[in-house]
Amino acid sequence: MTLKLSTLSILLGLGMGLPQIYGIAKPAAFAAAVRKFPRSVPWGAALMALGTLWFLWNLSQESIADFASYKNILFGGFAGVGLGTCIFVQDFLAVRGLAVVLLLLAKLMVDTGRPVLPQTHWVLVIQTWAYVLVVAGIWFTVSPWRLRDFLAWGTANEQRIKVGCGLRLGFGLFVAGLGLTVFKSVV
Repeated sequence: MTLKLSTLSILLGLGMGLPQIYGIAKPAAFAAAVRKFPRSVPWGAALMALGTLWFLWNLSQESIADFASYKNILFGGFAGVGLGTCIFVQDFLAVRGLAVVLLLLAKLMVDTGRPVLPQTHWVLVIQTWAYVLVVAGIWFTVSPWRLRDFLAWGTANEQRIKVGCGLRLGFGLFVAGLGLTVFKSVV
């Protein structure tokens, strides 16, 4: 299954932009929800499960002959790491799960955009965003409390919430707009 860049761009843009409308409309409720996220075990379990299943799916798509005889062992090991993390590493589990999903999303963004790069340089918006997600994923994996601190700073007052949400909404609409216009015409 191959995802078109236009579809991915629209989904990314809407996924980024839609929650920001809630933040602009109800900044206090948005701030309360965002501040609870880093230590949320249900969000953490859901994100870690998503990340584990997505990683296992990526692994199943690989055709590396050197590891063919170990593939089932790798599946079991990686599934065990995902499940074990949910059970034994519940502190900042949501941040760790988000970091895994960010890294996998970045891989999808880069892989989807790479073939289209010779046709339009607007792909660099998606590619650059992907590398920002890679850095964020690595940074939050190493020091998950930093996301908590960053979210506390970003939701410290109503003006900061509205400005941040407005900027993210604008970026999300821009990316979705690329998907509806520029990326529609590329193969």
